[in-house]
Amino acid sequence: MGVAATALFPRRALADDAPAPPATPLIPDLAARGRRLGKAGGTVRTLIAKARDVRYLSVYGYTRLVGYDADLALQADVLEKYTVEGGRFTFTLRDGHRWSDGHPFTSEDFRYWWEDVANQKELSPEGPPAFLMVDGKPPVLEFPDARTIRFTWERPNPMFLPALAAPRDPLIYRPAHYLRQVHPRYVGKEAAEAKAKAAKVRSWAALHNRLDDNYELLNPDCPTLQGWVPRTRSPATRFTFERNRSYHRVDSAGTQLPYVDRIVMDVASTGLLVAKTNAGEADLMFRGLAMPDIPSLKEGEKAHDYRTNLWPIARGSEVALYPNLTTLDPAWRALNRDVRFRHALSRAIDRRTLNNTLLFGLGTEGNDTILADSPLFQPEMRTLNATYDPAEASRLLDAIGLTERDGSGIRKMADGRPLEIVVESDGEAGEILDALTLIGEFWREVGLRLVTKPQERTNLGRRSLAGLTVMVAAQGLDLAVPTPIMPPTELSPAQPDHYAWPRWSLNVGSRGKGGEPCDVPEVQRLLDLDREWRRLDDPTRQGAIWQEMLMNHARNTWVIGTVAGALQPVVTANRLVNLPARALYSWEPTAMIGVQRLDEAFWDGAADNRADAR
Repeated sequence: MGVAATALFPRRALADDAPAPPATPLIPDLAARGRRLGKAGGTVRTLIAKARDVRYLSVYGYTRLVGYDADLALQADVLEKYTVEGGRFTFTLRDGHRWSDGHPFTSEDFRYWWEDVANQKELSPEGPPAFLMVDGKPPVLEFPDARTIRFTWERPNPMFLPALAAPRDPLIYRPAHYLRQVHPRYVGKEAAEAKAKAAKVRSWAALHNRLDDNYELLNPDCPTLQGWVPRTRSPATRFTFERNRSYHRVDSAGTQLPYVDRIVMDVASTGLLVAKTNAGEADLMFRGLAMPDIPSLKEGEKAHDYRTNLWPIARGSEVALYPNLTTLDPAWRALNRDVRFRHALSRAIDRRTLNNTLLFGLGTEGNDTILADSPLFQPEMRTLNATYDPAEASRLLDAIGLTERDGSGIRKMADGRPLEIVVESDGEAGEILDALTLIGEFWREVGLRLVTKPQERTNLGRRSLAGLTVMVAAQGLDLAVPTPIMPPTELSPAQPDHYAWPRWSLNVGSRGKGGEPCDVPEVQRLLDLDREWRRLDDPTRQGAIWQEMLMNHARNTWVIGTVAGALQPVVTANRLVNLPARALYSWEPTAMIGVQRLDEAFWDGAADNRADAR
């Protein structure tokens, strides 16, 4: 955020410094979740690898209109309440809720976003976000009064509420009082462009985008509803966030949350994050740490008064292989689409050895699928076609006709080429490259050669969409603890840029303008089920759709899973309490640690102000 831009529109502070929560605050039941009433004060230090990573506080700070609780049930959060009647959603705001600068938070902030951002071509060239479109039509929005917002579609929209609870908040409201001052609808085109010129940006829209900063958190002047308000301008190596004195949560004793006064983020190189955490330079640390770091982190616990909690990562597979069914190479397309080939690749992997090597034997072996923590889980989803059986793998390869071998024992394809599988991956994912080394040894035993091709992630995405990849190695299913009301998008070409069928995904995402239409019936069934799910407000049927889609994956092995169940180190100072010793960790739906409510953490004993003293 440039100083010139933000200095034009400074933050408006409250008239006094007294806490000003809403008249109808959210009062969490801490005791019901085994947590203690806390006291306000202190600073929590954490580390980030680059300045832009401050945005992750808006993820795990997890302030949402509606959000998941620790049991993954949707609850009103910023909203006082919401009602759903078919395709009609009515939101009620909290009486007296204010932005961090003290200005009232009202339905006008939703109207401004809808009319002046989402439907403003210069700010939103593609129009409103996809989760608001039903059968290609946007909702009708009404604003009956300052506290009421109504969205109406012609039929149910089950995508809506889960999108609001997502790790990245879609922010369907904006601080209208702050952003109107650069919008031509309110100040005129000439004045808006003059302000952009004064701020040294190319247009009023660019200035508006720069000031509109509730996700990136690099503009201290932008009012927010989140628990902590940014106070540092970039560039910097230390970023400070202060408690939002208008925050909407209050404990049962009347103490406004968050308890912690300040969060300080220090920038450190990626290679030093573990060492600095080990040296006690962070009070809370998880992002940037991984399972191989656990021994080093444990070594520093006693000397630096912290604990290393181990949270299971809720991911379908730590390493998954994606045969590209839409690759442009006709011989490889035919092989990847042959279910016998995919089953052979899966059967040839010794997952027990991978588990012992990568996850210290603590993981769960099998398909890339949901975890047993999900109410939708069935054991067969994990095990079907995923047991180690190299003899069966060889039999399947022979049955396809891949019987001829070259002098080194590698099977030959129908066109005479050696069966050399080029597996592309993100070059920064070291654990994936380690896994591929082992998988290459397993496949060599059944006459297949694996060649790794690590590269930059953006380039990998381009090659995938262009149909140039044969197989990609990446992490597996992200939403691995779903409930019926969560969208099953990852299981079909409805997900953008899916490595197993990227050109089908492109076709779906572009509404037929790009890629190619799906021509495999079993995958088309996944698309049909996804479309049916999107038309329902019946959790029972939605759950059945999830289970059919997951069993479709298990039978067809569209994605080859290996082992799940890595542990995420969550390092916490011993006196920082009210965070669980063990909980599920994921991007979606837990928003890293977000659903565990960081705003409820507090210092046990005298407030810790070490970060202020440095």
